[in-house]
Amino acid sequence: MSLPREASSQEKPAAQTPNVVVIFIDDLAYADIGPFGAKGYETPNLDRLAAEGRKFTRWYASQPVCSASRTALLTGCYSNRIGIHGALGPGSRVGIGDGELTLAEMFKQKGYATACFGKWHLGDHERFLPTRHGFDEYFGIPYSNDMWPAHPTAGRNFPPLPIFEGERRLRHSDEHDQKMLTTWLTVRAVDFINRHRTEPFFLYVPHPQPHVPLFVSDRFAGKTERGLFGDVIAELDWSVGEIMNAIDTNGLAEDTLIVFTSDNGPWLSYGDHAGSAGPLREGKGTVWEGGVREPTLMRWTGRIPAGSVCDAPGMTIDLLPTLAGIIGADLPGHPIDGRDIRPLLEGRPGAENPHSSYWFYYKTNELHAVTQGRWKLFLPHEYRTLAGKPGGTGGTPVAYASAQAGLELYDLETDPGEKTDVSKDHPEIVQQLLAEAEKARAELGDTLTRRQGAGVREPGRLTDAEAAALEAIHWPQGRPEAPKKKARKG
Repeated sequence: MSLPREASSQEKPAAQTPNVVVIFIDDLAYADIGPFGAKGYETPNLDRLAAEGRKFTRWYASQPVCSASRTALLTGCYSNRIGIHGALGPGSRVGIGDGELTLAEMFKQKGYATACFGKWHLGDHERFLPTRHGFDEYFGIPYSNDMWPAHPTAGRNFPPLPIFEGERRLRHSDEHDQKMLTTWLTVRAVDFINRHRTEPFFLYVPHPQPHVPLFVSDRFAGKTERGLFGDVIAELDWSVGEIMNAIDTNGLAEDTLIVFTSDNGPWLSYGDHAGSAGPLREGKGTVWEGGVREPTLMRWTGRIPAGSVCDAPGMTIDLLPTLAGIIGADLPGHPIDGRDIRPLLEGRPGAENPHSSYWFYYKTNELHAVTQGRWKLFLPHEYRTLAGKPGGTGGTPVAYASAQAGLELYDLETDPGEKTDVSKDHPEIVQQLLAEAEKARAELGDTLTRRQGAGVREPGRLTDAEAAALEAIHWPQGRPEAPKKKARKG
């Protein structure tokens, strides 16, 4: 895969300045919304978004975990290129680097108003917060909503979960705050649209739900057959509807691109508090399709064909260069991994994905799979699975088992559930994709094969003094003794 420093050489229409709204849901699985087959509840607003826009059936998150996935969305880079792995915890000594260009900073080049309302998860020191990386406004939580003392899983030990306004910690959240977050974020988003209706804006709404622990406002509690999980999705659907209505009533539908997608698949060990990947295999924490293929919708009235479907692959890393191409913004001088995929968004005849392959990493820089067109090659690695047993109930998870993937090839056109390994039938495809894997290892490394990548950059890092000051904010009385059981962060 060659590494772009500028947008692709495809035709470049005159730059425009559409508003852009990115709604990024946490742990939403492939089959969790109506357009992708949800059961037990309805999502009328998302159904309308699909009817008025474009449904992407093979859209990927770059990794099946929170911080890594969000890094890719905001920078157009595989997260391991810029040193972000897994899910950063409270007081993390690493975060997004100052030298990285975020979507918000790209939009600021063209004078856009920018806001982030929701879950950040790229570092909670002030150096790493949204307002230091291109966002004019920020309200929300700095990391996952389960990273707090009330989490039910044994062995966790987190400080109180703060709610931020800009760079100020308003207070420690409680159960009421968790129930109201979806409402508050939606109200902020609608207000931002109304205030900036006469100028271009970029609005990023990374909802904390339906990541466990699940919370829903009283207005939506008990409203669906599916139970609490269904209630949460119904409220998120309402939120999408409110944002769409604000755009439409302000006469901005033809001037606004809406992107709706998720950071990774379902946290299956939570059972009835987790979503469903439908026909896809496994979930969050794996690079099987259920972990990384996300339910994705986009609407831009007059530019994206209404009621259309795109079956070609795409990935969140492609959003930054695509949007840069639309508004005529400059890309950074350093390499990024995304490509301009405007032809796919707009449904142009004969449009194809410009990547030679996509690379799927997980854990601390382990290369687990590569995909090219209809084919996906798994490289030998260990992964977690429920091995056929059900997940937990009531918000308490069950334990995962470990399984081993070999060198396995799947045809995603005929077998999206990755049930039948066809590597022996297509040795030439295996070799072709192994060559793509070598490109990934040369550029980004691979701890499984002890490779160092030539294109990896350092993340932002706190000094000892900065880390100590942040530690004192989280644990004024001193950090408690580490739990005996290792916490699983998400």
